[in-house]
Amino acid sequence: MSGIFGVASESNCMDDLYYGTDYQSHLGTEFAGLAIMNDHVHREIHRISHGQFKNLLNDFYHKHKGRMGVGAVSDSEPQPIIVDTRFGTLTIVTAGLITNRDELKKELIQEGATFSEIQEGRLNQSELVAKMIAQGKDIVDGIEGAFGRIRGSISLLLMTDEGIYAACDPASRLPIAIGTRDGTVAASSETCAFPNLDIEILKHVRSGEIVFFDPSGLKDNRGRPGTKRTCAFLWIYTGYPASTYDGVSVESVRERCGQALARKDTVEADLASGVPDSGTGHAIGYAMESRLPFRRPLVKYSAGYGRSYTPPSQEVRDQIAKMKLIPIADIARGNRVIVCEDSIVRGTQLRNLTIQKLWKAGAAEVHIRVACPPLMFPCRYALSTRSPHELAARRAIRALEGEDIEDVSEYLDPTSDKYARMVEWIKNDLKCTSLMYLTEAEMIKAIGLPGCDLCTCCWDNRE
Repeated sequence: MSGIFGVASESNCMDDLYYGTDYQSHLGTEFAGLAIMNDHVHREIHRISHGQFKNLLNDFYHKHKGRMGVGAVSDSEPQPIIVDTRFGTLTIVTAGLITNRDELKKELIQEGATFSEIQEGRLNQSELVAKMIAQGKDIVDGIEGAFGRIRGSISLLLMTDEGIYAACDPASRLPIAIGTRDGTVAASSETCAFPNLDIEILKHVRSGEIVFFDPSGLKDNRGRPGTKRTCAFLWIYTGYPASTYDGVSVESVRERCGQALARKDTVEADLASGVPDSGTGHAIGYAMESRLPFRRPLVKYSAGYGRSYTPPSQEVRDQIAKMKLIPIADIARGNRVIVCEDSIVRGTQLRNLTIQKLWKAGAAEVHIRVACPPLMFPCRYALSTRSPHELAARRAIRALEGEDIEDVSEYLDPTSDKYARMVEWIKNDLKCTSLMYLTEAEMIKAIGLPGCDLCTCCWDNRE
């Protein structure tokens, strides 16, 4: 994932840009950058894998002022990217994944384009998008043209001398919200960036919509309406609890997921808990519904430790997971523990670095309750799981079938024998007392939007 933020203000916008971008930090672990415009564009980008956003960009924050700026926290490549075009200087940040990146690169090179932002042999997708936009008759035509060529999904912010464009592609999975304060307009991947900046949500950018704003306010919205398919995983795991997408609160959804898990549970337990931080909201909902006390046999040591899901290597993910979660033996010892988890992706951290800590802390039973269905397919729209072989559910199917199979439809049906056998295999692999998932229908009901408005491809492979 990546998080993007942009702001235009009648006065200096650096405070808003700096803190607004920092509120995207849960979405990326590799790079963070800011670009601000006064007489020209000033930019600074840092690797954040071994340092925190505010520390690395503190000097830039104190050094520069301006009335417009964009920023990004990325899990894959440096941003923002600056290109000079016949439309002037364009400064761009993107969130999402272009799956036909290499194909588009070849096409553009044949058309005479050159690329400079190559990171470890990999083309920077924000530069790629900027080069496609520059081919349009104007910027709006260029954005629409780029969206028409991209496979995958992209949301973007594009700063020019006149203002900032915010756009989500017609098959948008990753939302952008627009917010306002007197004399200020901002755009953000995460609405949690707004409250402490005294910015109020004005609108959520629609699929295919292109919004333009400048320091004097929101000016225009154009584009070709598409089919909204907001990523459901944003509510379940990726998004920050204080954010909303399409007007739906992340924390409220997680509470409803936990309530749904409790309603169909039959085990007797002594306490409800969650794997912090994203499992906490689910656990609170479970405790609300079950009337079990919510307690914390595992706590997260926050300082210096980010998310263990987003780093690109398994070694780094495991090290973060090992160090950030600390068991409290006095809470776990002798108790039958419900542990709510947002999802089981690979399962290695949950087995080796979460459940084992509870057993060692003296838990009598460990019951894992998962707030979504088993993940079956790699994400096509963000850098998370890139291969089905990584997924715990696919490992279970491979073990049960004796080989990898293409048709997993029977394993998608929560009423089938094969689904039950798969869940039993995962339970045994995790070494927990019991394991239960929400079904896709239960998860969608908890989100509260029509299923056709949600991207659920990692569960059902639906486009």
